[in-house]
Amino acid sequence: MPVRNFEPINPSTDVTTTKTLLHEVIPITGTIVSGTYGNFPNENNIKDYTHGMFQSVYDYPYLSSSSNHIFDMTIGYSPKSDLSASAAVQNAKKINIYNEFAQVLLGFTGSHNDIRTFEPDLKLDQSGSMKEVFFISLSRLLVKDEIKKGSFRITIGNDEWAAPFAGTGSVDLGDYASKVDGTGVSNADGGDFGIIHTSSTATAADPGVGAIFYQAGVIVLTASLFTNNEFNMAHAHPTWHVRDSFYSASISGSVNSFRHRIKNIQFNNTTEINSTIYFCRAPANKFNYSSNPTYTTGSKIRIKSLAQDNPVAYVTTVGLYSPGNVLLATAKLSEPLKKSVDNELTIRVRLDY
Repeated sequence: MPVRNFEPINPSTDVTTTKTLLHEVIPITGTIVSGTYGNFPNENNIKDYTHGMFQSVYDYPYLSSSSNHIFDMTIGYSPKSDLSASAAVQNAKKINIYNEFAQVLLGFTGSHNDIRTFEPDLKLDQSGSMKEVFFISLSRLLVKDEIKKGSFRITIGNDEWAAPFAGTGSVDLGDYASKVDGTGVSNADGGDFGIIHTSSTATAADPGVGAIFYQAGVIVLTASLFTNNEFNMAHAHPTWHVRDSFYSASISGSVNSFRHRIKNIQFNNTTEINSTIYFCRAPANKFNYSSNPTYTTGSKIRIKSLAQDNPVAYVTTVGLYSPGNVLLATAKLSEPLKKSVDNELTIRVRLDY
């Protein structure tokens, strides 16, 4: 039906924008990570690759059509690490993984444009670097636009491999010092990042044991978390500590040993909804007629009883037009609104993107 008249929208008074953040709690139990679908380390929901550079974790056996990718796990060390040597197993791959994550998340520094190394604080001053680390790269399906600051928690078993959660071996880690308002958070090439601490009372000035990159959905944990305990699989190398594993084991071997020690992971994701709100105004002297052919019968308005009655219309749809009168979007009302010369309407139309 043709539009007979328009009401212009004043950009300064009739248009505004809003941003809404929606959060969803994401719990990942340790049984999914290690032990639900088969015998460790050969579960059906854990996928290894021929390149051997990382391992993928799914919520169901990964060959199932209903499975969802949860996260990837890998390890790496800096070329400046004393573990870096040609004799180390998969040495080049471990260095490349570290450099790739560091380059994307932290960028470069110094006159020689060196790749930054990961640090247990927010300073990015290349002091006290974490040169041997574990990486957890969470799926975008779970992270959405970003991880909510201050919501990340992970429980790690830090005792011997056979019973990593025995005694006082269970360690609760989290970005305790990070706040939604940006307190305790810094920024790098990979977006906002916070520090992972072992204490819920930690402050942003306290050094931690890792870092979390909120938009990228990447968690970096220092290998020194496990320095003093038997790390690798008991039936394979019972005397290997974590540095031994980083040097002598394959990437998947070290990842399996780390995965065996994860009890729970939990965080809140964030979905950002940006909206433009239009206040569409229908003054008293406009939009009191309808262009619908059924509005009249025999040249008379159907809903008028007497000739002297004011015309009445019922608004069901709002159209948003360009300056050239090209229809760009339509909004449907939940119910028709009565419009006549006796009233004015202001209809709030929200466009989400």
